Amino acid sequence: MADLQSKIQGTILTPESGDAYTAALRRNSDLSILPAKLVVQPAVFEDIPSIIAYATGQTPPLEIAVKGGGAHSATWASSDGGVVIDLGKLNKVTLAEDKQSVSVQGGALWGDVYEVTSKAQVDVVGSPLWFVGVGGYTLGGGYGPLSGEYGLAIDNILSATVVLADGRIVKTSKDEEPDLFWAIRGGGGQFGIVVEFVFKTHPYAGPFGSGVIAFPGTELASILQIIKVEWKATHTPAERFTLNFSRPAPHFKPSIVFLPSVLHDTDGARSKTVLAPFREGAVKPAFEKIATVPDFLTVSHAADASLASAPKRLAIRGTFFSDFYPELLQAVWDKWVAFTETSEEVRGSAVLWDLTSPAKLTEVGADETALKVREPHYWMAVQGRSTTDASVDAARAFTADVVQLVREKNTELSGRDLGWFVNLSNGTEKAEDVFGANLPRLRKIKAKYDPKKVWSKGFVIEPLLE
Repeated sequence: MADLQSKIQGTILTPESGDAYTAALRRNSDLSILPAKLVVQPAVFEDIPSIIAYATGQTPPLEIAVKGGGAHSATWASSDGGVVIDLGKLNKVTLAEDKQSVSVQGGALWGDVYEVTSKAQVDVVGSPLWFVGVGGYTLGGGYGPLSGEYGLAIDNILSATVVLADGRIVKTSKDEEPDLFWAIRGGGGQFGIVVEFVFKTHPYAGPFGSGVIAFPGTELASILQIIKVEWKATHTPAERFTLNFSRPAPHFKPSIVFLPSVLHDTDGARSKTVLAPFREGAVKPAFEKIATVPDFLTVSHAADASLASAPKRLAIRGTFFSDFYPELLQAVWDKWVAFTETSEEVRGSAVLWDLTSPAKLTEVGADETALKVREPHYWMAVQGRSTTDASVDAARAFTADVVQLVREKNTELSGRDLGWFVNLSNGTEKAEDVFGANLPRLRKIKAKYDPKKVWSKGFVIEPLLE
C-alpha cells in the first residue's frame, strides 16, 4: 500500500483510518455498505491507472468498485474486501465560455452541476435529485425532468474522457473511439471509468412550478381516468410528473402523491393550467402545495425533508412500461397496499411512476446508442424500505415481485416486452433482457476494452472473445 501511495496524489483509506474510512463507506442505502480493504480517492485522473495496476496486480486480483454518488441501492459502488475507487474529489464542473456546453468530472453529483448552471442561467439534462452521481445516472441512460424537451442525458453527451482497464486515458466521441462512445451511452459502467463528461447545455428552463398534490387512495380509479382521458390530451414535453404510491405522515394512509416540475412557469400560470385536471374536477386533493421556484437546483432539493426521515435500509428495483394502463397501476397498487399493511417495519416502501413525455427520446434509433428501448415508454421504480434488519428480505422480495408484475402485465397489455432498465436492475437479470439486440455489439466492445473483466461490478457484460 505504501508503494501505491508513493505513486498517487490522492488519499488511501483503510479500516485503520477511523472515521474517514467509515464516512467513505456510506451510501444512499445502508444495504449498500460493504467493508472495502481500501478506499482510494484519486486527486487527478492520472492517479487511477496506478490504482488499477495495484488492484489487478495482487494475488488473487482485488475486486474494483467505482463510486460516484453511491445512490444505487445495490452494492455496485462498494466492495467486500476489494478496492473502491471513490471519485468524490474529482467533482469539478466547468461551463464553456460560450455557455453551450459544460464539462463535468466523474465524481460530481448533479447538485454540483446545478450550482454552476443555475448561476449561469442555463440548464442541462440531469437527475431530479441533487445527490445522485452524474456518472452512474448518465451511463445507464439518464431520464430527467428536461428529457421531455431534450431527450436523455446520453443523448446530450458531446464527448467523454475514460480511464480504461489497461490504464490508458482516452477521449471518446462520435469521432474518437466511436465504439466506446456508443457503448457508454446506455451500456453502464462496463467499459472504463468515465472521469469527465462534456454535456450540451440548453436555454434556462425556469422558473419551475414545483410542489406536491396528494389524493386519498380511495380515489385511485378516478385519478387514473383523469390521466388517461384529460391529462394525456394536454400533456406537453415541458412538464414532468412523478406519481407516487406512498403513506405520508402523520396518518400513514395509502395515498396518491403527485410531484410536478413544470418548466417555463414564470408567474405560476402554467402550473395552474397543467394541474387543472387534478384540481378542478370532481376529485379534490386532500393536500396541495405548489410554488414557483427560480432554478433546478432548488427543484432538486424538493424531496430533502421526506427523504431525511425515510428508512435507510433501501432496496430499489425498476423497469419500463408502455403506457398508464389502469389495469397495470391498479394491480401494483393492490400489491403495494397489501405489503405495506403487513408491518410498520415496511410501511415506508413506495412505488414511483415517471410521467415525463417520451416523444423526444424516440427521435434516436435503438441502434444509435447502447440503450435498447427507444419506442415510446416511461419508467417506474419500487422502493422497498425497512426499519429493521429482520424485514430487509421481505422488502427485497417485494421490489422483485412488483417489477416482475409490471414487466409481465405491460407485455400482456401492450404486446411489447420492454425488458429491464440497467440503472434499476440488481445484476441478476439476463443480459439480453437488458440490452436486447445491442448485446452482441456490447460484448465485442467489452472484449476490446476490458477482456479480463476488470469492471466486474454492476450489470456485467461478458466479453465476446474471438
